[in-house]
Parts: sequence; C-alpha cells; structure tokens
Amino acid sequence: MDASHLEELAALENHYWWHVAKRQIVVQLLARFSPPPAELIEGGIGAGGNLLICKEMGYRVSGFDLMPEAVLHAQKLGLHEVAVHDIREPWPAQPGAKDIVILLDVLEHVEDPAHVLSHAARVMSQEGVLILTVPAVRFLWGPWDAALGHQRRYSAKLLRTHAKEAGLSVRWMSHWNSFSLPPALVMRSLAKLLGRQSAAKFPRVPSWLNALLRGCACLERHLSRLAPVPLGLSLVGVLTR
Repeated sequence: MDASHLEELAALENHYWWHVAKRQIVVQLLARFSPPPAELIEGGIGAGGNLLICKEMGYRVSGFDLMPEAVLHAQKLGLHEVAVHDIREPWPAQPGAKDIVILLDVLEHVEDPAHVLSHAARVMSQEGVLILTVPAVRFLWGPWDAALGHQRRYSAKLLRTHAKEAGLSVRWMSHWNSFSLPPALVMRSLAKLLGRQSAAKFPRVPSWLNALLRGCACLERHLSRLAPVPLGLSLVGVLTR
C-alpha cells in the first residue's frame, strides 16, 4: 500500500459501504467464533479502523504493518500495541499466544501466502481462529489488481490449498459482495478489452447509493449465516489449526 492509498483508506473506512460491510462481516464472525475477551493480533493494520473496533468490542489487541505511516496513524487513534513489521518475517508474538488472528485483504499482496499463514499459525493458540478476506473470481484479474499491488485473486480451492500448506484448515468460508459482481464483470472485462489502466481508488458513489449498497451487504451477511454465498467479489474465511 502506498501513502496515497493509506490516506484514502483513512478517509473512507468509517462510512464507505465496502469498508463498512467488510468490518461488519468480521465483527459477526468474531462474535460467532471467538467472542471477547480474547487476545487478538492483526497483520497489516492499514489505517487502524478495524483494530480499533476490535479494541472497543473488548479484545486485547495488537497489530503491525510494514508502513510506518500506518502504525503512526493507528497510534493517533489510541492503539499503542502496534509496530512496524514485515508480515513475511516471523511475527512479533510468542508461539500460541493469540486467540484470534486477522488478515484482511493481505494475502493477495504477498508472493508466498502459505509462508505468511504459517507465521500466523505459529502465534495462534491451539483453539485459535484466523479470520481473513481476499479478493475472489480469478477471471477478474486486471488493471485494478495490478494498481493495488495484488499478486493474485482467489478461488475457494486456492485458499484451501494455501491454508493446508500452512498447517491450517478451513472451518467456514463464504463469498461476499455478490450483489456488485455483475457490474464488476462488465466494467473490468471492458477495461481489459480496451487496455485501460486503473487507479487504485474506490469509485465514489452518491450517499443514497452508498446506503443502498450497505443495505445489500447487510442482507447478504444475514443470509450467509444460513448458507455460504456461492459467488462474490471477495472470499471471507475462518481458519483453524
């Protein structure tokens, strides 16, 4: 993540529908699989908003990020157990010390995701859980992904493979953001066909559409409790040792 994208994330993450929807999914999964209080670590904290919500929920939180700017921003939010650290190196926590690991749209950025997951597995307690999100639908790979520094988009099979290589298994998995898949297929297919470049920015939407998309995400989230969503622009999963 470059500095400009971090600034955009900090400005949008508390109200933009995509960020809000992703955070609400994570909150739902935390309450379902490992309610507070518990020890939680986030790899790749970004602007710190998700870690702050976890702290407010009652978790004992820590986290790290490769960008000093991200760590400084998180500290300004009152998150003090954060540090600059490369996620590809052994994590700054004792083996088995964490009940929860969070990796939100991180794995797609690294060359060896199974290696990163093995670091996460090392710090997880025996009954710990890892909650992660990754971009899905490998056919959609294009300029947007390249601009964001993605190495890949995921299928459910690929995510299971990387988890298994790290000694982890998938306890629960679902797609999300199914409702915006059709327009994304059209827009990104056209971008590839026309050879257009893409900036690493979230498209701005009017307030009424932002509210509508948040409502769609809320409905999808409730439905996912009944059965996993079969298609969507992202995957969300819960991994265990």
